[in-house]
Order: sequence, then structure tokens, then C-alpha cells
Amino acid sequence: MSGGVDSSLAAALLAEQGYEVTGVMMRLWSEVAAGVESSNKCCSLEAVDDARRVADLLGIPFYLINVEQPFKQRVVDFTVASYLAGETPNPCVQCNRHIRFDYLFNYAMSLGADYLATGHYARVRRPDGNQSLVISPQSPRHPSVQPPSHHSLLTGLDPAKDQSYVLHVLTQETLARVLFPVGEYSKPHVRQMAAERGLPVASRHDSQDLCFLADGDYRRFLRDWTPQGAIEPGPIVDSGGRVLGRHNGLPFYTVGQRKGLGALATAPRSGAVAGVAAPEPLFVLRLEPASNTLVVGPAAELGRDHLTAHSVNWIAGQPPAGPFEVQVKIRYKARPAVATVAPLSDGRVDVRLAQPLRDITRGQAAVFYQGEVCLGGGLIE
Repeated sequence: MSGGVDSSLAAALLAEQGYEVTGVMMRLWSEVAAGVESSNKCCSLEAVDDARRVADLLGIPFYLINVEQPFKQRVVDFTVASYLAGETPNPCVQCNRHIRFDYLFNYAMSLGADYLATGHYARVRRPDGNQSLVISPQSPRHPSVQPPSHHSLLTGLDPAKDQSYVLHVLTQETLARVLFPVGEYSKPHVRQMAAERGLPVASRHDSQDLCFLADGDYRRFLRDWTPQGAIEPGPIVDSGGRVLGRHNGLPFYTVGQRKGLGALATAPRSGAVAGVAAPEPLFVLRLEPASNTLVVGPAAELGRDHLTAHSVNWIAGQPPAGPFEVQVKIRYKARPAVATVAPLSDGRVDVRLAQPLRDITRGQAAVFYQGEVCLGGGLIE
């Protein structure tokens, strides 16, 4: 439980169906700025209070567990290191891989739970073909004994809220014992059902920024949480190597970025460029950490039709045989694009796109779909 409407309604729906529900909230790491602790947006005092109120209303136990150190090590430190390596990471993917569906999943199982339920907008197709997110309490207990290859992760029915992209790290073991009770509903419907049940969080706003940032400014965060000298100015060049100006630090930029490029700036500022002028808009083409160089160019030079990805997770346990056609998403909000995937012998994949995409970015996840089925994904290298 996060104190939000999605997980609150998930708990309510399960309780109505006769499950013995226990509410669990994770206390995550948060910054300490100017000697004052700034709470993580996912577990602020207000969020904890809201989650506890919902649990009281439903008549279920509620626990607040401390996962600050695992979250700091697995998510925050990973994010900082990725930026310093010239990548643009997705911390939510790391959190799902190592915290929510590993640390929290194992905690739930240690309590004797049969399932871990969350408020994600996704669905699970069971071995018997059942696509319902909520299994009857009379269903067989400990479903991991079922043939694992039959568990599939499906997109949420509301395309505007589908979260299968950040869930592509799930395995057969976890899919067999997770429930996504709101995945079959739209967000407006979820809010309506929460209001009908008198849940006090029915109209609570969704959190948008990275949860562990005190102020939503990731550039400021990186300056504060990296060693001195780790982020330094460097040259901005075009694709031919001609020096155009200087950047303020590679971690402040990402592929496809246009803001601050192509216009004269009187003084450097975070994410801006001093002394760059061009007859047409410029975009970030790539980051070269070895030489601390930012490569920019016009929109015509931005698209690519090929990528490779590592740390690939196949939800079925293994990839389909041979090269196969998929729809691939290269960012959480990206439109699916037609591509052909060829698994490589070292566990990576080679992805060939039918049409070039502008924003292929190191560190982001490439997630593969066939229709509504999420096959898995990996990190773009």
C-alpha cells in the first residue's frame, strides 16, 4: 500500500472477495537536505497516514517496513552511477526488479502470504488461460506448482495507464504469486469505485516525479550526491567533430534533448549550453563519457534503426526461437514500434527497427510485446 488510490482500491477489492488481506507499506530512502529530512514521495507522513486510514476502514492489519538501505543501494546508487556512465536510467524498473518484486515479495512470502498484490495497471494470464487479475480465494494455493511457462504478463486495459513496461522484469516465480486487481479498469473507473467505497484517497493526485528527489530537480540531486569532480564541463561537438561550445556535465543531458541547444546563452546553467549557435535546431545525438563529449546535430541525424540490449529478462523463462517480430517500446511513454529481435549467444539481443526512432537512449529499457503480451525486455546499451 502506498497511500494512493490504486493500491487502496486493490486492497478493498481483495477484501470484498474474501481474501485475508494485510497492508504493507515500504519506508524508502529519502534525501537529507540542509539538516532536515525530506520524505520520499512514495512514503511521506501524509501517505503513511492515508494508507493506515484505508487499512483501518477495511479492517485489515497494516505494517510499515524499513527498506531504506536496500533502496539506496539498489535504486539510488544505481541511478547515480548510470548517469555518470552517460546513461539515462529508469529507477522504477530497478525498484521493481530489486525492491518491490524481490525484497517485498520475499517479505510477503515470509509472512506466509499466498500472493503479493499491488496497484499496478497490468494483468496476468494464468496457466488455465484465466485473464482475471483477481483469483477466487477458492483457487489452488501456492500456484507456483503450475507449469511456469503458462504465466503471461498482459498490458493493462487502460492504455493511458498501462505499467507493463516497468514490470517486464517479472519472472515465472513472481508472476505465479502476484495479483494486479486494478489492471482491468481505467483510472477514472478506479477513482469512481474508490469513491463508492468511501476510501479517503479516491481523489488523491498521482505522483509524477522520481520519488527520492526532494525537489524534483535531478540535476541538483546529481550535483549533491556525486563526488567532487565527477561531473565536469566538456566540449560540445557536431557529428563531424567540430567544436561548437561547452556543456556543463554529461549527466545533465539525454538523447533527443533540444532545450538550451542551438541558441546563444550568456552564462552557463544546468542543462544549458554556453556559446552554441546554429542555423537550425540542434538535438543531443549521443553522450561520450570516455572523452566527456556531448555530440549534437540536426533532427535529420537523430534517428536510428538498430539497438542492442543487455540484462534481458524473458518472462516465459526463455526467448521465442530464432529472430521474431515484436512491438518494442524504448521509453515508458513511447509508442510501440515494429521491430525484429534476434537473441545473441551472450544473453543480449539485437533489435532491428522497421522505421528509425529518434530517442534510443543508453540506460532506458527496451521492452518487447506481441499484441497485449509483454515478452520481457532489457537495458539499451
